[in-house]
Amino acid sequence: MQVLHIDSSILGDASASRILTAAIVDELRRENPDAIVARRDLAVEAIPHLDGAIAAGFRATGSNDFDDATRAEHARSEALVNELLASDVIVVGAPMYNFSVPSQLKAWVDRVAQAGRTFKYTEKGPAGLAGGKKVIVASTRGGVYSTGPAAGLDFQEAYLKAVFGFFGITDVQFVRAEGLAMGPDARTQAMEAAHTAMRDVVNQAVAA
Repeated sequence: MQVLHIDSSILGDASASRILTAAIVDELRRENPDAIVARRDLAVEAIPHLDGAIAAGFRATGSNDFDDATRAEHARSEALVNELLASDVIVVGAPMYNFSVPSQLKAWVDRVAQAGRTFKYTEKGPAGLAGGKKVIVASTRGGVYSTGPAAGLDFQEAYLKAVFGFFGITDVQFVRAEGLAMGPDARTQAMEAAHTAMRDVVNQAVAA
């Protein structure tokens, strides 16, 4: 089993999503001791946001009219998409920032969303090329967005499910801890519930 472990929180050791992704990966290793884990910390090693010159590296134009820095970014894009395609399970730490995902995580998505690699366009519309993988998202939120009046503001989990689905990855599970900013008791209860849910999600991922 090849596991890709991605963190995107800017909070370091104070991050709830980092605690959960570490626990998920530990559980995957416990269930599959031979698992190989690749790590991407998108806050520590930030991926520059996509621009025209970087995106040009997605296309086989035959042009070499790029400076060394841009060619290095083309190589980074290639490494990132190869890493995704080689993985069986992708564990994503995705805290909610302003109702969506961190820009660090969005930068990663923009690098691996490559026509001909993770998706293609057909006469019937887009088709994913990266199917057969499993994604486990550690979703953390300060408030409550899964139900209630704030549910319509959740552009975090829906976005991740949509973008991985666009890549052809339909097995996307969420280990959610929300209400984390609503007092210490609420935080403790949310993290305990997330750890319990995590074990079931990992068992499903390993057994399937």
